[in-house]
Amino acid sequence: MFTGIVEEVGRLKTTRPNQLSIAAQKVVEETKLGDSIAVNGACLTVTALDGGTFSVDIMPETLRLTNLGRLRPGDQVNLERAMALGGRMGGHLVQGHVDGTGRVLSLTPESQARIVRYSAPPQLMRYIVPKGFIAVDGVSLTVIDCDATSFTVSLVAYTLQSTTLARNRPGDLVNLEIDIVAKYLEGLGEAKNPGISIEFLAEHGFLAG
Repeated sequence: MFTGIVEEVGRLKTTRPNQLSIAAQKVVEETKLGDSIAVNGACLTVTALDGGTFSVDIMPETLRLTNLGRLRPGDQVNLERAMALGGRMGGHLVQGHVDGTGRVLSLTPESQARIVRYSAPPQLMRYIVPKGFIAVDGVSLTVIDCDATSFTVSLVAYTLQSTTLARNRPGDLVNLEIDIVAKYLEGLGEAKNPGISIEFLAEHGFLAG
């Protein structure tokens, strides 16, 4: 499990078929082989360590569902180590299981923040509600509003300074992971009462807190 609070922005050093090597500082501290690190929101297992560089293997399914296959040496990536038991929950529960990708549609300055609209496929939009959580490239964010095909978030100054999201431009591909609570609520609703939906829960305040 992760929190969606990026610890460090790393830099991709090399790419090989189904493997990435990433230069980092903070996240490699006390990291051991077999540990999990979220790279742009995708939970990956550390397979090699060499000073300030770690390597991870990438399965074909991960390449299909994420933007990791588009990375090139020199690209920056958001990094977060797995949450320590008993640690602070600064963002929200993030599994590191990317559900799919979306694209940056627009960026609008707002004081020191930036309002960003992202597209998302219909199978993910059904889980996205105003005031709900979503992870974009591994960053925990709160949804401002949404329509049938897109949603907006506000990137505060700290997020812009501490993650890769400030470097995104319209058309860029981003990894999306929807809130795990929405998934479980839908599953429970379908099992116990087919009349309960994500829309019903949102309308009655269960997902808007």
